[in-house]
Order: sequence, then structure tokens, then C-alpha cells
Amino acid sequence: MIDIRIEKNKDSYKRLTLDGHAGFADYGNDIVCAAVSMLVINTVNSIERFTDDGMRLDSNEEKGFIDCSFPQGLSHDGSLLMDSAALGLAAIADQYPDNVSIEFKEE
Repeated sequence: MIDIRIEKNKDSYKRLTLDGHAGFADYGNDIVCAAVSMLVINTVNSIERFTDDGMRLDSNEEKGFIDCSFPQGLSHDGSLLMDSAALGLAAIADQYPDNVSIEFKEE
């Protein structure tokens, strides 16, 4: 199971965390894991490349762990990228509830 947690403070994203593996299929054939990984990695790379937003990133591929925090929050563009990622991740979680869970936490 991939556990996803998206944290916001009012309208500002603070953190995106993923932990675990989908377990939908064998390694290398797991379309659920591939979809979640692609969305998250593309979002992190896009925020880094197309915005001036700062982030802290910790990851462990073997454990299926990614923790990305935004200490100063995100700009409008960074927030839009995270909105898009949240939409896609929620859709995957809805379609594969046995493999992906998502939690939205707002302070």
C-alpha cells in the first residue's frame, strides 16, 4: 500500500509524503506504482525547474519513500503544480483503493 499525505496550512502547501509500495503487480510491472511515482517525481522536478520555490527532499527508492517539504510555502505556480498532482493522486487512490491511500491534512 502506498500511503500519501498532503499537508497544507490554509491555502499553502507544506509537505508531500509517500510511503510504501502499491503491491498491484510484481516489481517492474506495477502500473499503480509507476503512475504514482511519475506524478510525484514530475511534480517535484517541475517545481524545482519552473519556480524559485525552495524545498527539502528526502527519498529512499527501496522503501518507496519520498518526503518533500516546502518550508516557505509555494508560489502561485508551485501551488498550481501541487494542485495538479493532488488531483491525479486522488484519482489513482479512488481507482485503486486497495493499493493507494491518500490523506489531506489542513492546519
